[in-house]
Amino acid sequence: MTYPLGLRLSGLRVLVVGGGAVATRRIPALLDAGADVVVVSPSLSPALAGLAQAGRLTWIARRFEPSDVDGAWLVHAALDDRDAAAAVSAAAHERRVFCVRADDRYAATAWTPAVTRHGPVTVAVLGGGDPRRAMAVRDAIREGFVGVDPATLAGTVALVGGGPGDPELITVRGRRLLAAADVVVADRLAPGLLLDELRPEVEVVDASKIPYGPQRTQEEINRLLVAHARDGRFVVRLKGGDPYLFGRGGEEVLACASAGVPVTVVPGVTSALAAPAAAGIPVTHRGVAHELVVVSGHLPPGHPDSLVDWDAVGRLRGTVCVLMGLKNLPAIVAALLDAGRRPDTPAAVVQEATTGHQRVGAGTLSELVAIAAEFQPPAVVVIGDVVAVTRTV
Repeated sequence: MTYPLGLRLSGLRVLVVGGGAVATRRIPALLDAGADVVVVSPSLSPALAGLAQAGRLTWIARRFEPSDVDGAWLVHAALDDRDAAAAVSAAAHERRVFCVRADDRYAATAWTPAVTRHGPVTVAVLGGGDPRRAMAVRDAIREGFVGVDPATLAGTVALVGGGPGDPELITVRGRRLLAAADVVVADRLAPGLLLDELRPEVEVVDASKIPYGPQRTQEEINRLLVAHARDGRFVVRLKGGDPYLFGRGGEEVLACASAGVPVTVVPGVTSALAAPAAAGIPVTHRGVAHELVVVSGHLPPGHPDSLVDWDAVGRLRGTVCVLMGLKNLPAIVAALLDAGRRPDTPAAVVQEATTGHQRVGAGTLSELVAIAAEFQPPAVVVIGDVVAVTRTV
C-alpha cells in the first residue's frame, strides 16, 4: 500500500540520475512543477541536452556519486542498470530522501503515478504497482473529465479554432471549453459535428446567417459576443481553422477588450497547413522548399484594397498556399506567371480537407485554373515544388 501525496517542488532540488529515455519522460513534469532539476549522467538525450543548453536544468557530466544526493528533496534513479540504481537508492535511503526507481518499483521508496491534467486540476492514479492498470484507470478518467469550472468562465468569451474540418482536429482545450459553453457563435467553416455534442440548453448562433454585408456582419458578431458575455454567459466563438489566420480573431478580441469583456484565444489547426498535409503534400521539404507564404485570395491582384505584393510572391522559390482564392484564381495565376513563377511549377487544389468529402486535384501552375474549375470552396491552393515530392513516391 502507498500513501498518496502531492509534492510542492517549486525551487527545491530534485536529483535525476540518468540521461536517457526514462529521464527524458520524467523531467518535463518536474520542470513544470518548478523543481530545480540536477541531472547526473555521462551523457544526455538530445531533448535533455537542449534543456540543459537553455538553462532549464543543471547537468553534471559524470557517473553518480553518493554525495550527489546531498540537498535533494527527491531522487529519480532513471537507470536500467540494477546495480547502479541500487547504489542511488542506498544513498538516498541513508539520507532519508525518497527515491523513485525505474528499474524496480518494489525496491523504491516512491512511485510515480499515471497522471492526467486539466487546467489547475491534476489526477494521479497508482495501480498497486501495476503501471498498465494505473494508465487504464487514468485514461478512463481523462475521457470523462471535463475539468472546467463554469463559475470561472461566466461573463467571458473564448475564441476557439475548430481546425480544418475533421472534428477530431480541434485541440483538447478547445473541446473542453466548447463543452462548457452557454452560447456558441459558429462560423460556416467550423466543424459541424462539434455542435452536435453540445448540451441541449446551449444557444447556437449561426454567424453565416446574420443578415447584412461583410462589414456589418462582423459588427453584429462583435455585438453578440459582448452582449451575451455581459449577461453573465460563457460565449465560445467557434471558428474554422485558426482564429488569427484570416479569421478576424483580432477584430473580435479588440471588440471584447474595448467593452471590458475578458477573452481567451485558443489556437486551432489551420487549413493552410492541414489541407496540404491531408493531401500528402509537405509545405516544406529539405532541399526543396525553405520558405512558405500563406496568402489570402479573397481580393484579386490589382484590387485597390489588396495588401498582397503579388510580384514579390511570384518571385519566391518556395511554397505558396492561397486561402479563399478559387474565385480569383485566374487573376492570381496570371500575376504569379507575370512575376516569373515557372509555368511548370507543381500545383494542387485541396477541397474540404480532412473530411469525408476531401478532393484533390494536381498538375502545374499553367494548368491550375482548368483544374480548379471542377472544385468548390472551401479549398486551399498549393503552389510549389513540394506538391510533387510525395505525390511521385
